[in-house]
Amino acid sequence: MASKKFNNVYLKDYFSLVGPLEKDGLLNNYDLAIDDYYYGEKTFEQAEIKMQQVVVDNILNYNKLTDSKIDLLIGGDLINQISISSYNAARFRIPYLGIYSACASFCEELILGATFISGKLAKRVVGVTSSHNLNAERQFRYPVEYGAVKKHTTTFTATGAVATILTNEQSNIKIESATIGESVDMGVKDVNNMGAVMAPAAVKTLVTHLTEMKRNANYYDLILTGDLGLVGREIFLEMLDKVHDIKLKKYMDAGCEIYTNSQDTYAGASGPIALPLVLFDKILNSRKYKKILIIATGSLQSVTMANQKLGIPGIAHAVSLEVL
Repeated sequence: MASKKFNNVYLKDYFSLVGPLEKDGLLNNYDLAIDDYYYGEKTFEQAEIKMQQVVVDNILNYNKLTDSKIDLLIGGDLINQISISSYNAARFRIPYLGIYSACASFCEELILGATFISGKLAKRVVGVTSSHNLNAERQFRYPVEYGAVKKHTTTFTATGAVATILTNEQSNIKIESATIGESVDMGVKDVNNMGAVMAPAAVKTLVTHLTEMKRNANYYDLILTGDLGLVGREIFLEMLDKVHDIKLKKYMDAGCEIYTNSQDTYAGASGPIALPLVLFDKILNSRKYKKILIIATGSLQSVTMANQKLGIPGIAHAVSLEVL
C-alpha cells in the first residue's frame, strides 16, 4: 500500500517567511517578510540560503531548542543538487537528509519526518523548504532579465521559506496518515504548463488515498492541492469528475490563493513554498477546518530532459492532518 497511518506524530510549530510580492498578496498571517529579492546578500542564491537559515533559526529559538535537541533535519528546494538546503544544513550540527520532489517536497518532508517519529527512531524533526522566483525562473525557464514572453498557462514561482518541527509530544495538529505518490508521465512536454503535468499525479494520489484509507472526499473538511494553478486546478477537477465520478465541494489549490488578480502572476503561484504558506498563513489560522488533506504537487522536469523533448513526469504526495 502507498498509504500509511502514523502513531503519535504532531506538528508542534512552524515559521514562515514571504517575499516582496507575496506580502502584498492575499496572505496576511506570515511571520516575516523581506523587502527585496537580494535580502542583503550578493546573489539571489545566497539570499535563498539566508531565507532558510532565518526560518530555522527562528523556529529553534522560539522553542528554546539547540542543535543537540533535534534528531534530524530534512530540507528541500528547487535549485540544482538541492544546494540551498545543503548550504543551510552545513550551519547546524544535525543529521541531515536532503530531498527532492520539486514542488511536492514539503509533503515528502512531513512523510519522512513522521515515519521516523512514528517508528520511534526520532523524537524531534525539523523540516525546511524554500523557493525564490528569480532563482527558479533562471533554472527552469528563462532569466527574468531576458524579458521572455510568458504563456497564460505559466505559473509564477513564489518566494518564501517555511520551517516546521515534528515531534512525538502532543500538540493541536496531528499528522494522521499519508499517501506516497507515483511518478506519472502523461507525455506533456511544455515546461510552461506545469499544471497539466501535475494534475494527473494529483488525481492518482487522491484516488489512491481515498481507496486505501477507505474514505470518501467528504471525510475531509478541506482538500488542499499544492500549486496546480488556475489551469491545473481545472484539469484536476475535470479528471476527478469524468474519470472517477468524484465531485469535490470542499477544495482549494494553494497556487490560486497567494496573489491578487492585479499582480499579473499568470496562472497563479508555484513552488514548494506555495502549499505550506497557504496552509499555515491562511487555512490553519482560519480555524474552520478539523480534517485537512494536503496534496503537494511537483513537476519533475530538468532543462536537459526538456531539451530532449521527453514528457515531464509529475508527482504528488498527500498528508492527512487533524486539528485537535
